[in-house]
Amino acid sequence: MTSFDTSPQLNVWRALLALAVVFVMLATTGWTALRHHRSTPPLQASLSAWEHGSIAGHPLPAATSSPARLARFFASLTDQQRGSLARRYPLAVGNMNGAPVQLRYRANRIALDEARKVERKRMHDNRLTPDGQREAGRRMHRFEAMMQADRHILAFDPEGSGRAAEVFGDLTKAERISVVVPGVDTNVLTFQRTTRKYSAPVGMAQSLYAAERAASPSTRTAVIAWADYTAPDGLGIDSATAMRAQSGAVRLNALVRALPGSSPVSLFCHSYGSVLCGLAAHTLPERVADIAVAGSPGMRVEKASQLRTSAQVWAMRDADDWVQDVPYLELGGLGHGEDPVSAVFGARVLSARDAKGHGGYFEPGTDSVANFAEIGVGAYGSVRCADDAEACRAGLSDTASVGRA
Repeated sequence: MTSFDTSPQLNVWRALLALAVVFVMLATTGWTALRHHRSTPPLQASLSAWEHGSIAGHPLPAATSSPARLARFFASLTDQQRGSLARRYPLAVGNMNGAPVQLRYRANRIALDEARKVERKRMHDNRLTPDGQREAGRRMHRFEAMMQADRHILAFDPEGSGRAAEVFGDLTKAERISVVVPGVDTNVLTFQRTTRKYSAPVGMAQSLYAAERAASPSTRTAVIAWADYTAPDGLGIDSATAMRAQSGAVRLNALVRALPGSSPVSLFCHSYGSVLCGLAAHTLPERVADIAVAGSPGMRVEKASQLRTSAQVWAMRDADDWVQDVPYLELGGLGHGEDPVSAVFGARVLSARDAKGHGGYFEPGTDSVANFAEIGVGAYGSVRCADDAEACRAGLSDTASVGRA
């Protein structure tokens, strides 16, 4: 998708292992971040307004309440009251784990419309450079596309480069739920693409959803394109460390714990997204049946058993994926540990035949997306192993995976 996902500069990666470079970049990026910090981001403003709000004369529950507590609160309201809260606090409700899924979709459509209007004004703001005005135009058009009636936006935050999550399928009725966790350079502008469609989160999720329906037409599935974390920006200090992955892991855990029902969940983690999934693994609920990684630079452990998860751990890498040349080590916080497809790591290694390099694991017709789909519907017996020896299927059965919750 980006410099990290398509055009590697491995000399840069290796250079990041030098501590002198680390200190310089930390000082520089830290100072830059402070310079561009906004005092009241839109989402925070909406949450603050929620904290001081009320409905029918009663104060609203804390936005940080447990998903179960918030679900009970929304269930106690009338449709009119729920709609009123979505209109008054669209960003808060749209990102609130525990709010009804359909209400979050509605709230985020309102929030996207508000963000679209902001960007439309910025397009003609003479205080911006021409490049800044053009970026505002791109964001405006992206928000406009995302607010269409046939799209189901589960999370949205316009702050900075932006975050989002979109659902394909019926999340409330799904018998199996899949979550696609993308890598670096993921933001609202790269959330979907026209060219190289399947290297972007939306295209990844659409391809997986179609493959799951083809693999098991009778299984009700839902797939989430989850770009609701602040990903690293290309090859740099953030992609070489776990800082962004650590904060993303907290958000991923919160998402999974708030998903409706008790259907099994499978995570499909690409590139730096696998670092995030590795850090989240030990905190995730039992309903997470699978963690599958593709093109992984490491999962911050030396062995799959150190992830401390009851989920099945799967790994794949295309023969043409440049990430195989990244140093698989961790030194002073730099690097992400052992290669997940190595024998010593102990994951179940899948075939990625016909995948299109580092960014092409979700291309339709590839072994990689077919394997992801079989895992997503719980058909473990149908996955294709990397070595053609059935080793990746050992000890598993379809019924065991489907019955898990």
